[in-house]
Amino acid sequence: MSVPLPSYFHYRRVDVGGVVVNCAVGGVGPPVLLLHGYPQTHLIWHHVAPLLALDHTVVLADLRGYGDSGKPAGGPAAYAKRVMALDQVQLMEVLGFRRFAVVGHDRGGRVAHRMALDHPAVVTRLAVLDIVPTRHAYANVDAAFGEGYYHWFFLTAGGGIPERLIGGDPDFWIRARMTARHHGGTPFDPAALDEYVRCFSDPAAISASCDDYRAAATIDLDHDEASFGQRVECPVLALWGEQSFVGRTYDVLAVWDEYAVDLRGSALPADHYLPEEVPTHTAAALRAFLG
Repeated sequence: MSVPLPSYFHYRRVDVGGVVVNCAVGGVGPPVLLLHGYPQTHLIWHHVAPLLALDHTVVLADLRGYGDSGKPAGGPAAYAKRVMALDQVQLMEVLGFRRFAVVGHDRGGRVAHRMALDHPAVVTRLAVLDIVPTRHAYANVDAAFGEGYYHWFFLTAGGGIPERLIGGDPDFWIRARMTARHHGGTPFDPAALDEYVRCFSDPAAISASCDDYRAAATIDLDHDEASFGQRVECPVLALWGEQSFVGRTYDVLAVWDEYAVDLRGSALPADHYLPEEVPTHTAAALRAFLG
C-alpha cells in the first residue's frame, strides 16, 4: 500500500458471517469506527485518523464491496445498508467493542445511519458527512438533483451497462468523479488516488458498487420507509461542504432534524470530500463531538 498510515495502525482481515472485512486499527481510548464512501476505501481517512487516534481507538474499515473487503455476489440484496451495517457491527464485536461511535462519509454515512437505527444499544454517537438521508433525497428529486447526482441513476441501470462502461476505463471514472467534487483545500494525495483506482479496477468492485446504489433505490428505501418516524437516539453530528451539492441544495440541519433526537452540525469550507479537502477542520469537529 502506497499511502501508509502511522506504524501504530495495524491491519486485520476479519471474517464476519462469510464476508471478509479489511480494516486498520490504531490509537488508545474510546472506540470510533470510520466508514468511507464511493468510490473510495478506508484511506479517505488517512489524514483524519491519526488526529482522532490521539484520544480514541480508531477503526478504519472497507465496506463490503469496496477496497480489500469481500465482494459477495447476490445482487442489491447483498448490499442493503442493513446488511452492510451488520458487517461492521460484527467487525467491532470481534475487535472487542460492543459499543462505539461511528462516523460515515457519503455511502458510509448511509450505512452508519442504518446502523444507528438497527443497533441503538451499540452506537453511542453518529456523525454523518455530506449527506442527507436517502429517503429524503429520493423524495425530493428534481432536475438539479438529476444533474448533480446523475451517478445515482447511471449506477442503478440494468443490463450490465454501468459495469461495462466503467470497466472500460476505471482510472478515468475515479479521477473524473473525485476531481469534479473537490473545491480548494488540501489536494488529493496522488498515492491515495492510485490506491482507489487499484481497488476499483477489480470488476467485482465495480459490480458491487453498482449493487450498492441499486439497493439504495430499492430495498434501502423500503427499510427507510418502514422506519421513518424512528429517530436516531444517540447524539448526531452532521457536517457538510459549503460548496457541495448537499450544502448548496438542502437546509441540512432542518432535514436531519426529522431523523435525530439530539442534533448539531455545521458546514465546512470544502466540497464533498471533507476528510481529504479539510482534514484539520474535519478532525477538530469530530474530536469536539466525540469528546
